[in-house]
Amino acid sequence: MREPCAPLFAANWKMYKGPAETAEFVHSFARRHEPRDDATVVFFPPSISLTAFAAAAGGRPDLEYGVQDVHTEREGAHTGAVSAPMVAQTGAGWGLAGHSERRREFGDDDEAVGRKLVRLLESSLRPILCVGETLAEREAGRLEEVLGRQVGAALSALDVAGRGRLVYAYEPVWAIGTGRTASPVDASGAHAIVRAAIATHASAAEAEAGLILYGGSVKPGNIEELLAAAGVDGVLVGGASLDPDGFAAICRAGRA
Repeated sequence: MREPCAPLFAANWKMYKGPAETAEFVHSFARRHEPRDDATVVFFPPSISLTAFAAAAGGRPDLEYGVQDVHTEREGAHTGAVSAPMVAQTGAGWGLAGHSERRREFGDDDEAVGRKLVRLLESSLRPILCVGETLAEREAGRLEEVLGRQVGAALSALDVAGRGRLVYAYEPVWAIGTGRTASPVDASGAHAIVRAAIATHASAAEAEAGLILYGGSVKPGNIEELLAAAGVDGVLVGGASLDPDGFAAICRAGRA
């Protein structure tokens, strides 16, 4: 049986909080959250707020941060885009790829997601790969197919070293921002599917070692039961991470 690991708490702010709001949040959150040596806390503010986050969290190295998305190219004539090397210059250490909103709104397919993972790794940013199914896909019995395709496509783009740095986030699309949350049993089942896909497309050892987060209407009221679910190594939090009190409460969960 797989041993429990130190939980990872990730906050995806999406298109909220400019630089001034980011600084205000960090100062407020830091007063409410004591550093933990048994957990990792990572924030994903909008790109325009990365340097503001870095400045505000300068005295708190335990508050890590990353970018919500990067371009598939290192540089070029791509107006409005942000590249992984640019992000690395802010001191960030993480990056998201494949979030369902990027897939849906911006047309990120599996190939593009794989290229973004490569760019993140090239710039020494640790990637979190987001995977998940829509309600229609779930009701059609395609959960295993969809997750297997998304995981397999990502892993095929990476070498062994890159795969070793990859973190996974299972986000049922039907639970993002809807108030609906997968039950602990649902989350464990989906995480088992992701882990099996890693074993199929990489190795059993990599599947055993891989960190898999749950995302989708995570809040203080359900964090403990989600962290207690088999195979859940942490959470990727959306709306509830915008409130310093609420996210601090989430980040207190799972203490040994």
